[in-house]
Amino acid sequence: MAARFTDVKAIFFDLDDTLCAYWDSSKVALCEAFAELGPERLSPEEMVAHWAETYKEFAPNLRALGWYERYLESGEPTRTEHMRRALVRMGIDDQDLASRLSHRYMTLRDGYLHLFPETEEVLQNLSRRFPLGLMTNGPADVQRQEVATLNLQPFFKHILIEGELGIGKPHEAVFKQAASLAGVPPTNLLFVGNSYHHDIAPALKFGWKAMWIRRASDVPPSAGGRGAPEALPPGGADPDAIISDLREVLALLEP
Repeated sequence: MAARFTDVKAIFFDLDDTLCAYWDSSKVALCEAFAELGPERLSPEEMVAHWAETYKEFAPNLRALGWYERYLESGEPTRTEHMRRALVRMGIDDQDLASRLSHRYMTLRDGYLHLFPETEEVLQNLSRRFPLGLMTNGPADVQRQEVATLNLQPFFKHILIEGELGIGKPHEAVFKQAASLAGVPPTNLLFVGNSYHHDIAPALKFGWKAMWIRRASDVPPSAGGRGAPEALPPGGADPDAIISDLREVLALLEP
């Protein structure tokens, strides 16, 4: 297995649920925000369920609904609109409450956000041996705040954020820019990420090597507590490795 990675010259990582426990922090923050500010007639769990159903309708359709440009610049407008729509599902039409819930949720989520236990050790090791890059989707302000909260800047020579580029994974332009910044051909680049659709499939398609990290915690609230980490889709190309802990990256990159 390790022989596949002997010619790696630079490594790019995804951020959320690859390096840090995004969905874990999100679920806790949602429950606490709704417990503090939500309507008393509903439990926090019921309110999270409404939020999750709204997520499935709203988040994948930001471009079609005319929200994508605002989303790129700042997470606040779409986060608040998401809350407003979730409240409407609960029978509440209250823009001020949506704004307060959105702000409280964001504050709590940022406070609970944490690196996986092995992340710092792995990045310290790899950053001494390879140029590292971070490639993450999401609003410019939110993703920069995550990088600051988690103190990740020192590890990465290159940071590519959807909100700053105006385009995100899985688009080829993002991977081309990463390869250009690294100064090496795609065949010498490794991508480590948790999303098959956004990370692994495009990396393989554009000639990179790819390690797919699949963690039991990588389940969004929209799964309703019944979900499992993303599975390989029928006919999907096999990644170069499937891992469950970033320390496996170190082992696979050993000479």
